[in-house]
Amino acid sequence: MTSTPADLVRLRLDLAYDGTDYAGWARQPGLRTVQGVLEDGLATVLRAGPRGEAPPRVTVAGRTDAGVHARGQVAHVDVVAGALAAARGRSDRADVDALTSRLAGVLPSDLVVRSVTRAPDGFDARFSALRRRYAYRVCDEPAARDPLRRAAVLWHRRPLDVDAMDAAARTLVGRHDFAAYCKPRPDATTIRTLEEFAWARPADGADAGLVVAHVQADAFCHSMVRALVGASLAVGEGRRPVTWPRDLLDARRREGGATVVAAHGLTLEEVGYPPDAELAERAERTRARRGAHEVDGPRDGVTDDGPPARGCCD
Repeated sequence: MTSTPADLVRLRLDLAYDGTDYAGWARQPGLRTVQGVLEDGLATVLRAGPRGEAPPRVTVAGRTDAGVHARGQVAHVDVVAGALAAARGRSDRADVDALTSRLAGVLPSDLVVRSVTRAPDGFDARFSALRRRYAYRVCDEPAARDPLRRAAVLWHRRPLDVDAMDAAARTLVGRHDFAAYCKPRPDATTIRTLEEFAWARPADGADAGLVVAHVQADAFCHSMVRALVGASLAVGEGRRPVTWPRDLLDARRREGGATVVAAHGLTLEEVGYPPDAELAERAERTRARRGAHEVDGPRDGVTDDGPPARGCCD
């Protein structure tokens, strides 16, 4: 288990962002990214340069692609204790509350740090996470189309059969090799535990009239959620049978598979963690690689109820 040096304080950051104008989460030279903007803001507030300290480096629960939004993103950062105290200035507020307020003053309006708290022992935003929950929003009815939400809802010209989409989605739940739904990366596993995948058309609330997917897993591969949505849309349009998404999964081949849909309909809604006493153990278990022996056979879409799958968390 890794530990934080005595002169450093690990902070948990709960944040939200509109991904429209970001080239994804990860810092990239010459590009505007969420990590880059956040780290620059932290460096400004903590006066890392004037204090002769290294710029803060943030670890995130789940790296999002360009254009993907987040309501419930979580990150951690290790900061020098003296810098955190100094950032409070003459305020009588708690140092983390003062830091939250100061970040609000330097960050752009499309990136909000909702809270800063001292992280419990063993907390790692990435490896301690149990699950990530996403929503993908689609509009297929002109009457429900809202121009004010065009940056977060996919407009689909053809009417969708939500019941068929939901039936197809539920056949994918469980622990499987999702190679057919993931962009390959060198030395990266494609085995994941999909805990929930369901489609619905809400009758009321903010999403009334939209077609909304709720997708939850221990972790996701690169572009996995958007490929799952692409397969569902093919079923919803009637171009593919309900059995097709599961057939793709079992084939474990990317070729001729589902279309990866646009990023802007996708939002990271929540990251879940175990109780504080289990954070360090969870982080250690998650770092271990998944193996092929952990893949479930066909189970008619029943949610996996075995032990938590192991592996990395992107």
